[in-house]
Formats: sequence, structure tokens, C-alpha cells
Amino acid sequence: MVRTPLTDEQRDRGRALGQVLRAARGPRSAAAVAHDAGISLDTLRKIERGAIAAPAFFTVASLARVLDLDLTALADRLEPFCETGRTDEPAAAS
Repeated sequence: MVRTPLTDEQRDRGRALGQVLRAARGPRSAAAVAHDAGISLDTLRKIERGAIAAPAFFTVASLARVLDLDLTALADRLEPFCETGRTDEPAAAS
């Protein structure tokens, strides 16, 4: 399966997510956060530096839980990086 390349906006949003998560981690070690979230240290490091620009929802949710971040607030912080004119909205029922 070939993946569609990420847009610049998606890459920017991934980097912004990484910065927010890294800041929320504070002085805690990446290894401790990764362990508590049930993900590998390598995965956390890739997310924090933006190499995984679109991590799985449950990965983000687990990190948010461990870092005591509200998912709605997190989404709001990343909103400026969302594409305008998105086409992934559900179609209106006729």
C-alpha cells in the first residue's frame, strides 16, 4: 500500500504536537513517559521531533493521559496548523 505524502501543513502540525508534548513532559524522562504511555521510547522520540507527523489517535490519547493533557485543549492548540477547506468532513444527509 502506498501512502499519500503528507502536506506541509500536516508536517507543521506534527512538529507542533511534538513541541507541546515535549513541553508537557517537562523534567520527566522520555523513557518514563513512554513506559507509562505503553509506547516505545523510539516512538515517543519520533513524535516529539515531528518525524511521526500523524501518530495514531490512541497513541496521542495515551500520551495525553500520562502527561495530564486535555485532548480538546490539545486539539485547540494545534488548530492553527490544520488545513483549511478540509475534505474529510462527513457529507450532509439529504
